[in-house]
Amino acid sequence: MKSTINKIFTGLCGAAMLLSTSCVGDLDLAPNNPNLINGADLTVDDYTSVLAKCYGGMAYSGQTGPNGDCDISGLDGGTSQYTRALFMMNEFTTDECIWIHPDNGVIDLITNTWGKDNGNVFGTYSRLYSHIAVCNDFIRMAKENSDPAVREMVLQARALRAMSYYWVIDIFGQGSFVLDTDPLFSSPEQKDRAFLYDWLDKELTDIETQYNEEFPEKANHANVKYGQIGLDGVQALHARLCLNAGVYTNGAVTDGYAKCSALCSAIIGRHQEGPLGNGLVPEYMYLFCADNDKYMPGGGDVNEILWGIAYDATYTRAYGGTQFLIAAATANAAGSPDDGTCTSADYGINNPWKCMHATKQFSESFTNDANDARWSMWLKEPNDYIMANAAFGKFSNGYAVIKFTNLISGTDSRWKNAAGTPCGPTWSAANGGQYGPSAARAETWVDTDLPLIRLADVYLMYAESYIVGGAGNAADALTYVNNVRGRAGVTPWTDADLRTDNILAERQRELYWELTRRSDLVRHGKFSGTAYMWSYKGSQTDPNGVAFPAYMDLMPIPTNIIGAQPTFNQNPGY
Repeated sequence: MKSTINKIFTGLCGAAMLLSTSCVGDLDLAPNNPNLINGADLTVDDYTSVLAKCYGGMAYSGQTGPNGDCDISGLDGGTSQYTRALFMMNEFTTDECIWIHPDNGVIDLITNTWGKDNGNVFGTYSRLYSHIAVCNDFIRMAKENSDPAVREMVLQARALRAMSYYWVIDIFGQGSFVLDTDPLFSSPEQKDRAFLYDWLDKELTDIETQYNEEFPEKANHANVKYGQIGLDGVQALHARLCLNAGVYTNGAVTDGYAKCSALCSAIIGRHQEGPLGNGLVPEYMYLFCADNDKYMPGGGDVNEILWGIAYDATYTRAYGGTQFLIAAATANAAGSPDDGTCTSADYGINNPWKCMHATKQFSESFTNDANDARWSMWLKEPNDYIMANAAFGKFSNGYAVIKFTNLISGTDSRWKNAAGTPCGPTWSAANGGQYGPSAARAETWVDTDLPLIRLADVYLMYAESYIVGGAGNAADALTYVNNVRGRAGVTPWTDADLRTDNILAERQRELYWELTRRSDLVRHGKFSGTAYMWSYKGSQTDPNGVAFPAYMDLMPIPTNIIGAQPTFNQNPGY
């Protein structure tokens, strides 16, 4: 499938010219140029190229390379890349990682000491709205076209826009509300969290209805083009929205868990394929390596990655995405003794950043079952890493989190199956000498696709909906959690294990570094305050952490946005 990615992103420069928002300025929250072309003049191939920009807005930063011609002027193309910005908001701020480089504003995120002037918060807000603007432009241009292929593209663009609005609701609460129906040059309105939740709930429901009525074949992942989304991805996003309904509406919506459970059941019913008979990939770590495209929609028989971002070493390069996740977590054995024993070439890249490792508390979540396959490739004491975060700026003072790699699955003897034994041949000249823990596979750019929502998450969302909200039934909840735990090779749960604290911990073990942790902690009341502490929480100097106030469950509306839109309200506390 990697050979087709060039077709997905072909013609992006031309696509940008067809859109009215080829670049979005720092403070612009609506399209800033009149349409340059009539949508009626475009062919289906033209629309395909323009839609690629809507997808590409999540993959890279701009039109020319990983850090060139950034879509958002005045911001670094690396740190403002879509998923890297989201990672800073949803992972840097939690117990799942410590970034040790003193980058501007990043330490404030790691230590929960950010304010309304933090440049990374501004970059995230701007990135989300630049993506919304591009999707609005495509929908505006294409929505009157009656060609079925174009009509289905409009549904995709609406789903992509919905993902960005989801993150606005989750991270900022309130925000600008701009749709394709708004006139160009109109002043954006700010809408509160409850309004945005209600709109997005209805929008996703409508997209799902249209898929079922007009494009029922898209419920089968085999009929979805690689790199795109179908009904599974839309419903999975909707389930995640409903899982957080109580938080997003301050308790006003009471049927969120029931809706989440029903959406999860619909998805699960379509995914009982594969060697395990439950739609999950047999080996956990295979989901995060260079050939994981075969688990994407349209990629193969087992489609665990319901919504993902396609990356390719030649056609899709970014200093975010999986490049960021692999490089930041690895070091070079020839470097400082502080790096521990790690050769980045063992993980398929030749440019390690050695700047992001685990907190002590995150590592402890695995210690009750040291054979858990989900941390089988982490670097620990035998490689000169320690669990404690004794020195903030020392890379080896924290386990090295090896989850994403640029390796080919099954070709490295460290790939372990649920029984703890190697599940692929050891790399050697005898098996081709192409892949595995060798500099022969060390590349500058990565091929690893980035999962955004996986089927395993759907199983765990169903279980949480039952445990916390009483939706669904205990038998299914237990089966679904044990599908996930069984793949990891750990002890199955019994009915007594269906508890709130357990499902939160299981979500961390399964979904770490997949942009869910901050939302999960907020939903369970363990982000702010004293209910749960982790290394350097709320403090740049105290390794034991200190509490920070509940208003920081939301990020501030950036000062620059308030300055440009004086009628906008700031989130309380800031």
